[in-house]
Order: sequence, then structure tokens, then C-alpha cells
Amino acid sequence: MQHIPHPDWLAGAATAAEQQGPGNLLRIVLIVMVVGCVLTAWFLLRGYKQKDD
Repeated sequence: MQHIPHPDWLAGAATAAEQQGPGNLLRIVLIVMVVGCVLTAWFLLRGYKQKDD
């Protein structure tokens, strides 16, 4: 295993991070979609709660 100097490794990591594409955007879209589905399910199922009055 070869030794890579710290500045070169950091520059390589920054370059690789720029080339990854729509990763962050896709992650945000998926999180918002899951949260929206959970809130929609809660809102819809809340109306079916039976009241024992």
C-alpha cells in the first residue's frame, strides 16, 4: 500500500466529491417524499379513528 500525502489525498477527495452528480439532490428528494408519505398517511388515517363517546 502506497503512502499518499495528506494534501494530495484531500484534493483527490474534493475532486471526487464534485464528480458524483445528483447524489445530494436525490437524497433530499427521497427524504422529502418519505416524510410527505408519512404525513399524508397520518392525516388520512386520523379521520378513521373511532370515538368511544
